[in-house]
Amino acid sequence: MTQVAVVSYGAGNVASVQFALERLGATVRLTADPVEIAEAERVILPGVGAAGYAMSRLAALNLIAPLRAFERPLLGVCLGQQLLFERSDEGDGVELLGFIPGAVKRLEPGAALPVPHMGWSRLTRDHDDPLLAGVEDGAYAYFVHGFVCPDGPATVARADYGGPVPAVVRSANRWGCQFHPERSAQAGAAILKNFLGLPA
Repeated sequence: MTQVAVVSYGAGNVASVQFALERLGATVRLTADPVEIAEAERVILPGVGAAGYAMSRLAALNLIAPLRAFERPLLGVCLGQQLLFERSDEGDGVELLGFIPGAVKRLEPGAALPVPHMGWSRLTRDHDDPLLAGVEDGAYAYFVHGFVCPDGPATVARADYGGPVPAVVRSANRWGCQFHPERSAQAGAAILKNFLGLPA
């Protein structure tokens, strides 16, 4: 049975992620223990709210070093995807985990669209990736975010919200979903199932 450590650091709705994974047959451990995270088979880094607060919580719990050193599959969800990048323009600027080059910026979709981006948007794949196996081009995913990651070589799939929104990113063994797969019906369940099946 696949084992997953979900990082519980006070900046994410871990319960919905836990339940979604357990429905797929995974054994889930909610943890903020650096040793458990370092030794996990795979890790999910959730997140909601502010990047600065999230990074301060990770620092206070001594989780930044084990996350940066983790070499097995890691999935950042929502704010967790943004934390994979180098920095955020939120406030006076925040240093993030630094796996993917670039700065996370405030979402500015134009006057016709509200911020945050909240609701269902279609995914358009940039290229194939095992995380998206069985997910149709144009599948819907559920988004809630007010900042957006830079679009670049790490982008695997995009949504459109007054401009391109990197919806799935990847750098080596680290993936990110800007949307909430645990709330994204069949497409989200397929992505989580694919994550559980990635070679550890």
